[in-house]
Amino acid sequence: MENNKIKILQSEIISDQWSVLKRITFDYQKENGHWEKQTRETYDRGDGAVILLYNTNKKKVILTNQFRLATYLNGNSNGMLIEACAGKLESENPETDIIRETKEETGYLVTQVEKIFEAYMSPGSVTEILHYFIAEYDASMKVSQGGGLASEQEYIEVLEIEFETALKMIATGEIRDAKTIMLLQYLKIHKDI
Repeated sequence: MENNKIKILQSEIISDQWSVLKRITFDYQKENGHWEKQTRETYDRGDGAVILLYNTNKKKVILTNQFRLATYLNGNSNGMLIEACAGKLESENPETDIIRETKEETGYLVTQVEKIFEAYMSPGSVTEILHYFIAEYDASMKVSQGGGLASEQEYIEVLEIEFETALKMIATGEIRDAKTIMLLQYLKIHKDI
């Protein structure tokens, strides 16, 4: 649906080193009918997918721990962040991409995933839509150590954590990643784990 209260005047690429940072100048029609010129910056890193692996029998989840520069620069003293497995989409099929990403990062080969929703994570400036998945896992699905791809400069620690412990880690601040918090809370509400 097109918004006739927005007129894009200029789109300028500021940087395209890692992802695309643009400065957008546009006219916005206010409720009183007057037009106002505004300028915003948007960051387009592509869309992504995230998955939380869970085991109902063991009452555990699989999470990852890795260095995140942005959190380090914003006060996370060691820069390490505990998260659900996630990655950028490389195809038109988020399900296929999250299955590949799960194997690369966690070492688990899942074949059935359940998509639960999509969400914008930082809509004030980031264009990314994140596709959210969950999947059950067991020991037979472990095909490698995981840890990510060295070619992508990924150095990921794979964590198997009691589900109730993971929930408590939200309250203690040990888990501060929004997508992971959303998935853990989804499991608490919708699954018997």
